[in-house]
Amino acid sequence: MKLVVVAGTPGSGKTSVLLHTIKALKRRGNKPAVVKVDCLWTDDDKRFGRLDVPIRVGLARDMCPDHFTIYNTEPMLQWAEEEGANVLLNETAGLCLRCAPYPDSCLAVCVIDVTTGPNTPLKVGPLLTTADIVVMTKGDIVSQAEREVFRERVLEVNPDSLVVEANGLSGKGAIELAELIEDGVEAGEDMVLRYNPPLAICTLCSGEKRVERKYHMGVLRHLDGFMEYKGE
Repeated sequence: MKLVVVAGTPGSGKTSVLLHTIKALKRRGNKPAVVKVDCLWTDDDKRFGRLDVPIRVGLARDMCPDHFTIYNTEPMLQWAEEEGANVLLNETAGLCLRCAPYPDSCLAVCVIDVTTGPNTPLKVGPLLTTADIVVMTKGDIVSQAEREVFRERVLEVNPDSLVVEANGLSGKGAIELAELIEDGVEAGEDMVLRYNPPLAICTLCSGEKRVERKYHMGVLRHLDGFMEYKGE
């Protein structure tokens, strides 16, 4: 099972890029499944459902969507296996730019909007700096010179990343992204995060990097919306 975590700034076009990528993956004989994580509401499950792929939605509600994604990674993978998928695409609604929901054995994809300005890659933080692939969207709205400056800024903060220029309307970049997903690593056991979460009040925020749910305490929300308190 390959795990692909797709994160990025709100409105950057993550869902549109994924829709075209799923079509490309299916044409190449893959069986993708999707987990869409959002904050309060989404109807993207209907858009994904039209592609005839297994789809689940997780609403983080009053919790950080990236934290919600991290401690639900194991159940997501189990669900995808039960659905007979060979690729799990997890789209998460990254908001604070300080969290990076990428485990070590996944393909980490950061989607970023070129129209937000040339300094945006310097502001995004580990969401961008720890990604394997950076997908630049809406490049058709700006000039070639602006796209080149933006690309250089991306490579300045993450020189090891692969940059893909994509278009959520035309599907540009989807085949390239699908090929990179096929070449990605298999999801492993005992995964750890690539970057420490910010300090706050939960086990993740206090520095816990192990992904499996058994390591997490406090108030936890499950994919189905059930909330529990685990701890003393």
